[in-house]
Amino acid sequence: MLNPNILKSTSSESRNAPSSQWRRLVVRPEAGVAIALIVIFVFFAIATSHTRFLSFNGQAAWLNIASQLGIIALAVGMLMMAGELDLSIGSVLGASSIMLAIGCTLFGVNVWLMIGLTLVSAAAIGLLNAFLVIKTGIPSLIVTLASNFGVAGAALGISRWLTNTTSTSMVSDPLANAVFAARWGQASISILWWIALTLIALWVLRRTPFGNWIYATGGNLDGARGAGVPTARVKVTLFVTTALAASLVGIMQTIEFHSGNAANGQGYVFQAPIVAVIGGVLLTGGYGSAVGIAFGAALYGIISVGIFYSGWNTDWIQLFLGALLVAAVLVNSQFRRLALSAR
Repeated sequence: MLNPNILKSTSSESRNAPSSQWRRLVVRPEAGVAIALIVIFVFFAIATSHTRFLSFNGQAAWLNIASQLGIIALAVGMLMMAGELDLSIGSVLGASSIMLAIGCTLFGVNVWLMIGLTLVSAAAIGLLNAFLVIKTGIPSLIVTLASNFGVAGAALGISRWLTNTTSTSMVSDPLANAVFAARWGQASISILWWIALTLIALWVLRRTPFGNWIYATGGNLDGARGAGVPTARVKVTLFVTTALAASLVGIMQTIEFHSGNAANGQGYVFQAPIVAVIGGVLLTGGYGSAVGIAFGAALYGIISVGIFYSGWNTDWIQLFLGALLVAAVLVNSQFRRLALSAR
C-alpha cells in the first residue's frame, strides 16, 4: 500500500510548483529591467503611433544606439560583478578612434594592421588599470577616472601635434567596411556584434568556471581567495576586456563615419555603468547577468529614440534615466534579498 504521506507530499509539491517556478523567474537579475523594457516599449509605441517609430528604420535606430552602448556596458557590467569599475572607457574609445585614423591616413599603415595595433594599445591601458588597482589597493573608481583624464589628454595632445586638429578623416578597405560598418537600411552590423558578444558573455557567466570566479570575486573577495579563486587574474582579464570593448566601438565608429575623433566616447563613461545597474548589476558586485545588461542597453536606446519620435525635448532623456536608475537600485536590492532567501 502506498504511504498516504508520500501522496500528500507529492500533491503539495505539485500545487507549489508553479509558485516556485514564478519565484525563480522573479529573482533573476534581469527580471526588473525586463518588465521595465516591456512597459517603456509599449508606452512609446502608443505615444508615437502617429510616427514611424515601429517601422524597420525606427527600430533600427534604437537598436544601433543600444548595440554600441551595449557592447561597452556588457564588459563594464561584468567587471562590476567582480567588484570593480572602469571609467576610462570614454578616453580609450576616443584614443582608439584617432589612433586608427591617424595611422591609416597620415602614416599609410594597412587598416588591418592598424586595427590590431589599436586593440593592443587598448589592452595595454586595461593592463595598466588592473596593475594599479591590484598592486596599490587604490579604488578602481579613482584609478580609472585618472586614467580617463590621462588617456584623453594624451590623445588630444598627440592628435593636435601630428595633425593640428582633434579629428582626422580616413578611408578603409571593403572588407573592414563589411566587418565593422556594414548596414542594411538603417540597421548597423554593430547589432550583430552586440548579440554575439552578449551570447558569449552569457555562456561564460553561466557555463564556465571563470563565470563562477567573477561572481565569487565580487561577492566575497577574501572568501574567494581562500577558496583558491585567482581573483587577480579575474580582474586583469576583465579590465582588459572593458578596454577592448571600448576600442572595438571606437573602431566601428571610425570606419563607419570615415573619421576619427579623439574627443569621442566621453558620454559612455557614465552611461555604461548606469545601463549595467539598470540591467540588474549590483554596485556592490557579485550579482548580475549578461541578458539584464543587454535589456538595460535596449531600454536606453528605446528611450533615446522614442523621445525623439514623440517630438519631446531630448532633455527628458536624463529624467527618464535618473528615475530608472533609482528604481533599478531599489528593485535590484529587493530581488537580491529574495534570491538569497530562496536558497
